[in-house]
Amino acid sequence: MPPIMRRRQNCATQAAFLTRHGSRETDGCLRKAQFHMDLWCRFTLQNWLLDFGRPVVMIVCPVEWFPLNRPSAGDYFHMLYNITTPFLLLKLIERSPKTLPRSAVYLCIITFVMGSSAHLVGDSINHRLLLSGYQLHLSVRENPIMKNLTPQTLIDSFELLQYYDESLGHCMWYLVTEGQIFIPFIFTFFAMTATVMHQKRKGFLPDSNGLFLLYSFSISLVLVTVWVACLWKDAVLRKKYPGVMYIPEPWALYTLHLRDKHTTLAD
Repeated sequence: MPPIMRRRQNCATQAAFLTRHGSRETDGCLRKAQFHMDLWCRFTLQNWLLDFGRPVVMIVCPVEWFPLNRPSAGDYFHMLYNITTPFLLLKLIERSPKTLPRSAVYLCIITFVMGSSAHLVGDSINHRLLLSGYQLHLSVRENPIMKNLTPQTLIDSFELLQYYDESLGHCMWYLVTEGQIFIPFIFTFFAMTATVMHQKRKGFLPDSNGLFLLYSFSISLVLVTVWVACLWKDAVLRKKYPGVMYIPEPWALYTLHLRDKHTTLAD
């Protein structure tokens, strides 16, 4: 039997064996992994447009178009993001030659949907508060518009809202998708690097998709370092983002330095 026919027969036998055992490694034997340009481009486009673009759209659009007691344009962007991201994640998992058990995949998707939904509500209200003079570089209790609230227990409710938005919602959302908050991000980066180094000792190297992720995380770490270094001496931001968590959000910088804090919706 010619060598090429023997390899095909062995590959078919291995594929049949793996299929009987429910493994997704069959694709790795039948075809070479290719770079998922379409999915990565869609991930990038929807992140820039629907995630980072939504607060910009919310501020640019006239208030008359979206009253404060109704969802803003940014909220609709956020809703669409919550639909497209799980869909793209599932598509990416389907193309992977090795995947987690289905129960783990379902758990990740459910966690993302819960976190993004909680973040949607909190983020929507927090960004609408910007139009009333809310200052993101200050804590809830330090904000001037909060100090005159009566009864004072209302401030506790706004702190709970911020917790769901900035802490719980962000953690559940970005832990599954981007690792945007620092602790999940740095943990994911070092775990990824350690895995690549361990596999390299065995003679295995990541494919183009794995290298793309590794390089993307590396560049992100450099950019985060530059961002923190540029704002390290800002005493106000250091107070809100102390210690290792000193990674100010762009909108905190916006309300502190770029916006006229005395111009509010009430004026």
